[in-house]
Amino acid sequence: MSGPEIIPFDWQRIWLGDAPPLFMLEIVFRTAVIFLWLLLLLRMTGKRGLTQLSALELVIVIALGSAAGDPLFYPEVPLLHAMLALALVVAFQRILTRLVVRSERVETFVEGVPVELVRDGVFDLSALHRSNLSRDDLFERLRVEGVAQLGEIRRAYFEQDGNLTIFRHSGDVPPGLAVVPPWDLEPPSVLDPDLPQQGLVACLDCGRVERVGGLLPGCACGGTSGWTAATTDPLAGPEGPARFADSA
Repeated sequence: MSGPEIIPFDWQRIWLGDAPPLFMLEIVFRTAVIFLWLLLLLRMTGKRGLTQLSALELVIVIALGSAAGDPLFYPEVPLLHAMLALALVVAFQRILTRLVVRSERVETFVEGVPVELVRDGVFDLSALHRSNLSRDDLFERLRVEGVAQLGEIRRAYFEQDGNLTIFRHSGDVPPGLAVVPPWDLEPPSVLDPDLPQQGLVACLDCGRVERVGGLLPGCACGGTSGWTAATTDPLAGPEGPARFADSA
């Protein structure tokens, strides 16, 4: 069964639809009611910023947005039904929040656990995979934190809220795999595996640093991307401080 014929550029349909003009006043009323009700409910959910939303809070935001949207302008959606749905969403949030506080198992299920991504300048490929991060994603986050090369990092953790926590060396910084400039702009130079090499080299797959005095070995991570010179300061110019690690 076909619906009514649609007339293109029917300004009455485009601007007002089938509702009478007075329905616009009802939309004002509906919007005011839902807005105030939602504001009251959100006051009960806590004050965490949008950049710190956990998985639970993100679900709450999506559910609240979905439940609050339709009654604003759909005349067939009663306000009380929408208000009940919003209240139930907030009630579920409060119940889950209490369970998270009281039970470590529930907290782990709802919010997950931190993941160690970098240890002593070497990043864990399996941990990146579990965190749904690529190597480029990790390097981008490290650059935002001012990290120039992986040797600067003692530990890096991917937290439950999606932030990256970094613990740096407090003294002399060992050399490591450069993360600047971004590899998309300036790829690192790959050492020729058929030529003898001297000094410290970094694995392009995991960042592991090895001292070599001959042909390049295979890396313990099993990567196939090869090796590049380990560096203490990737941004140092040719005339500046030693760009690559001391080969002595």
